[in-house]
Amino acid sequence: MKPSGGGGEGGGSEPLFGAGALEEQDEASDDWTDSEESVFSGLEESGSDSTTDEEADEEDRDSSAEEKPEGLLQPGKPVDKELPSCDKEGSPSADQEPALENEYEEDSSDEEDIRNTVGNIPMEWYEEFPHIGYNLDGKKIFKPIRTKDELDKYLDKMENPDYWRTVQDKMTGVDVKLTDEQVELVNRLQRGEFGDVNFNPYEPAVDFFSSQLMIHPVTNRPADKRSFIPSLIEKEKVSRLVHAIKMGWIKPRKPKEETPSFYDLWAHEDPNSILGRHKMHVPAPKLPLPGHAESYNPPPEYLPTEEEKLAWDQQEPSERKLNFLPQHFDCLRRVPAYPRFIHERFERCLDLYLCPRQRKMRVNVDPEDLIPKLPKPQDLQPFPSVQSLVYRGHTGPVRCLSVSPSGQWLASGSDDGTVKFWEICTARCLKTLPVPGVAKSVAWNPSPTLCLVGIAVEQSVLLVNPGLGDKLLCGATDQLLEAFVPPEEERPQLVTWEEASGEEHSRGVRLIVRHGKPLKQVTWHRKGDYFATVVSDNSHLQVLIHQASKRWSQAPFRRSKGQVQRVLFHPLRPFFFVATQRFVRVYNLLKQELTKKLLTNCKWLSSMAVHPGGDNLICGSYDSKLAWFDLDLSTKPYRMLRHHKAALRAVAFHPHYPLFASGSDDGSVIVCHGMVYNDLLQNPLIVPVKVLKGHALTHDLGVLDVAFHPSQPWLFSAGADATIRLFT
Repeated sequence: MKPSGGGGEGGGSEPLFGAGALEEQDEASDDWTDSEESVFSGLEESGSDSTTDEEADEEDRDSSAEEKPEGLLQPGKPVDKELPSCDKEGSPSADQEPALENEYEEDSSDEEDIRNTVGNIPMEWYEEFPHIGYNLDGKKIFKPIRTKDELDKYLDKMENPDYWRTVQDKMTGVDVKLTDEQVELVNRLQRGEFGDVNFNPYEPAVDFFSSQLMIHPVTNRPADKRSFIPSLIEKEKVSRLVHAIKMGWIKPRKPKEETPSFYDLWAHEDPNSILGRHKMHVPAPKLPLPGHAESYNPPPEYLPTEEEKLAWDQQEPSERKLNFLPQHFDCLRRVPAYPRFIHERFERCLDLYLCPRQRKMRVNVDPEDLIPKLPKPQDLQPFPSVQSLVYRGHTGPVRCLSVSPSGQWLASGSDDGTVKFWEICTARCLKTLPVPGVAKSVAWNPSPTLCLVGIAVEQSVLLVNPGLGDKLLCGATDQLLEAFVPPEEERPQLVTWEEASGEEHSRGVRLIVRHGKPLKQVTWHRKGDYFATVVSDNSHLQVLIHQASKRWSQAPFRRSKGQVQRVLFHPLRPFFFVATQRFVRVYNLLKQELTKKLLTNCKWLSSMAVHPGGDNLICGSYDSKLAWFDLDLSTKPYRMLRHHKAALRAVAFHPHYPLFASGSDDGSVIVCHGMVYNDLLQNPLIVPVKVLKGHALTHDLGVLDVAFHPSQPWLFSAGADATIRLFT
């Protein structure tokens, strides 16, 4: 009988079942032994001694197996508890008892069940050997036969459905089929996710180390040992300094020779003297002149009686009218020396030079009270804090945004030559309008009775009816535009009004206002009939105001006051804001005069927004500053905010909530709480509450435009990365 040391499972040599089972195992393992001899014929030791020794060992094991009771487990031998013992024919014997349960199967020890007994060593050491370790009896555990060539591997790959989840165990050399849990674990690790399914990496962070001063420590970590032990580094440093002083390399500073100084105690009396210039100084009090009671021969009425002397002795020194008792002497030479003379002179000198005689207005102020008490951001909610939707579809930087008055639609213009109309809640692009060039500005008509969008493209303004929402509203808008009757006498105009026809009319374009020069901006008046445009020009025709119902345009200014960047209509009054590079001029359209000129203290203005109340204005600049103006307070900024690190591209106020936002080239949008009170004596409250990030920098450009939702505390931002993001 051949030795069973070449078995691939445990390499054990003792019989686990009856003799019949051994013979059956030997018959089944004949192909293993033949293949071993064929493959490793040159590596095995040859000789009759080894063979006889092995046969003798096998006989000893057979005899020991007969002596041992059946069903007992041998130590270190894994046994399948489901297999009953078999007789020689291979059928399970009915009279034999089933094998006992393996008590080590559910062992919860820390050590891994390693069938190989070589230990935790690099398995590369056994690459050139036919075996892969040794069993408990010191016999070699031979490797499974791997004589598969590329054809066998290909056939196995095609026929075996579990080929993709089969891996080789380097410790035992056998093929292991991965379970579904193991495959899912590998897939999660390949995707860069966490191995544990239940682990949540996005749990809300607890702000342990906040700006609030707590009375209890955050951690109960004991003090370091080094805080109780003198520092060796400091000891060496001090010893080096001592050695340098001893050698004369470091010389101590020489003390200054102090000359005695004398002061005039009465110099404060003269107001014209140098020390008399301190008007808050209190002069030293003079001693009162002596009276009759201090005479050596006072009148009899000044001499105290015995009762008055007794009462004077019992009084406190501070309660006495006189600090001495008057006495009578016959002549001056009988007057003894005054015992408290030296003591009183010394106290007088102390009073003169030690007592502070200067009025100091002391104000007991707590330094914490000087810092303004700003409310916490969580107390100022709601404000946009989370990125909810991303609107993708543009292929170039998105230049401009505009939200419809109903809050249902969003219009965006891009450098790719298209204007897209989106449904806000679903981020679905409902309509794409190709335009002949870059869309520099998009403005939705603020009137709720009109469905009209103004688009500044190249040298023209397109008035577009997108046809979204209420069909009656869209039809009423078209009827209003078509109801225009041209005047009998044509008036010369600065621009050309054209009606769209053909393909442009089918796309939604109704009117085209041609200017002749490139446009920068288009903005609507709150009533929806007038709109203003800004042209890239240095003449007085930079700003034009148009009336859509009458198709009439006019230039409000006779001469240029600089290069105009932005214009705005006042939300309530007939005021018109014109922002040049460094100034903002406020004009009264009814009186046709300049109301005030705002000094921005910025190098180059980029954007402007007016508060819905009309009394406050914010301006963004390319030198990364935001200026808040209180129009009733001053022509200079009430507050300058320097929160961004790059140029500001857009600013916006929320129509209802006390919020304003600014977008910058650093890729971030900063949302601030800007509360304007009805009380004119109370200053606006400005508190930064959130920094919103999400846009990627493209060609050193970040956020190009921001816009608030008309009714919800939502914010839209357009970026140079061709995306629009909604923060809620």
